[in-house]
Amino acid sequence: MFTWGTNMLLDVQHLVAGHGDAVALHGVSLSIVEGQNLAILGRNGAGKTTLLETLMGLTRVFSGEIFFDGKPITRLNPVQRAHCGLGWVPQERHPFGSLTVEQNLTVVQRKGPWTLESVYGLFPRLYERRQNLGSQLSGGEQQMLAIARALMINPRLLLLDEPMEGLAPIIVEELTQTVGRMTRESGLTCIVVEQHPIVALAMTTQAIILDQGRIVHAEESHALAQDAGTLERFIGVGQIE
Repeated sequence: MFTWGTNMLLDVQHLVAGHGDAVALHGVSLSIVEGQNLAILGRNGAGKTTLLETLMGLTRVFSGEIFFDGKPITRLNPVQRAHCGLGWVPQERHPFGSLTVEQNLTVVQRKGPWTLESVYGLFPRLYERRQNLGSQLSGGEQQMLAIARALMINPRLLLLDEPMEGLAPIIVEELTQTVGRMTRESGLTCIVVEQHPIVALAMTTQAIILDQGRIVHAEESHALAQDAGTLERFIGVGQIE
């Protein structure tokens, strides 16, 4: 069991899960408290996306339990989990192409601290494009919209799956800084799956490494960023500059 702090927001116990009859996660256990942010690292096929999908109720759970804010959610469907406070930003951004940016945001809005004003403050470019259709946005703008749209449901835990995939380096840098600021200033808890450790560790406080569906290492993000041996062993990259 890898645990950070007390008063857990998310508690995963001995989770065995996958798709169909194929098991991709083998006894995963971890816990995080509200306000902390977790990076999930690992090579391709390690089970990173499957873990996020399982937290959202999109896979088959063979055994184990998931507790959110002390309540069991293992048998809840994705909509029920969203109502509990889980937000989801999948790899596929999929804005509503026939709706404007502002309509994309308001159509999912729920009461809470995240409002049009606050997400526009976080992503000024979306305010500039608020009357553009979702189909008219660049890849980076679509990713900003995907994150903003998830915030508009006012989650307590936000799951980000490969948020920087396919984006230009300058947009990656901008989004990395924005997500880091978002979590620091709002206290929102995030779990980030990201292929590039330099990006994931810059946005988070804790990190785990998955290998073949098992947690093989857990460390604070800033320490793992300097742990060249572990990064090379499990991910194939050396020390982050």
